[in-house]
Amino acid sequence: MAGKSNPVPSVWARAPRGAAEQPALSRSAIVREAVAVLDAEGVEALSMRKLGARLGAGATSLYRHVATKDELMELAVDEVFGEIRVPAGGDWRAAATGAAASFRHTVLRHPWLASVLGQAGLAYLGPNLMGSSERLAALFTGAGFPEPSRAIETLLGYVIGMSSTEAAWLTTVARSGESEAEFIARLIPAAAEAAAGHAHLHEEYEAVQAAHTGGGGAGQAGTGARDGSPAAAAGADPAALRDAKFAYGLEVVLDGLALRLPG
Repeated sequence: MAGKSNPVPSVWARAPRGAAEQPALSRSAIVREAVAVLDAEGVEALSMRKLGARLGAGATSLYRHVATKDELMELAVDEVFGEIRVPAGGDWRAAATGAAASFRHTVLRHPWLASVLGQAGLAYLGPNLMGSSERLAALFTGAGFPEPSRAIETLLGYVIGMSSTEAAWLTTVARSGESEAEFIARLIPAAAEAAAGHAHLHEEYEAVQAAHTGGGGAGQAGTGARDGSPAAAAGADPAALRDAKFAYGLEVVLDGLALRLPG
């Protein structure tokens, strides 16, 4: 009907429901428990029925506080965004590095987060996500970027891409029941075989395999290997390698952004 706009489909764009906030079943308690389910079992495992059972309440009681599962996901996303820290003041690169690290660690604590960022309704309207965006805008505006929103999108695009891939990898490792180092050691022979016929990759994976089996020692592992390559990584701590990979890419992104600064 002309002159009548459709309501925005978001928990943040409607008036709160009038249900009394009972200490045992407040909206904040529901959201905290939802995040616990998501962390432990993933998005597919979350349902209003399961959540109600964990809280000792029926699904109907939950609906008095949260209208739909989609709204619940919006609330959960905003809840974990409250963990992200954006340093204020000082050197912009140091602050951006700190913000990127905080975002990455938040995604790794909550592996489901990256997969729902583009699906959780209008989660970006939430207070915690808005707060993070405002602090990033202040950071890049204060640094003198002519288009701070573009700088933010570039930084977060890198962080989300890297951390979501990393979170998926760690989920796969966890499902194996092995440590990351054990899982990698078991994976290497298959990777070396798959790389056959690809000269550069095959050389590196063979060197990694030799290093892990003691067939060639450190000297052979380094033959033909570049710093940061699979062969150069043989025997190193997997977590440290992931940290180094993230830091390298972040430095490249920040170097590129620095070129956009006037003068």
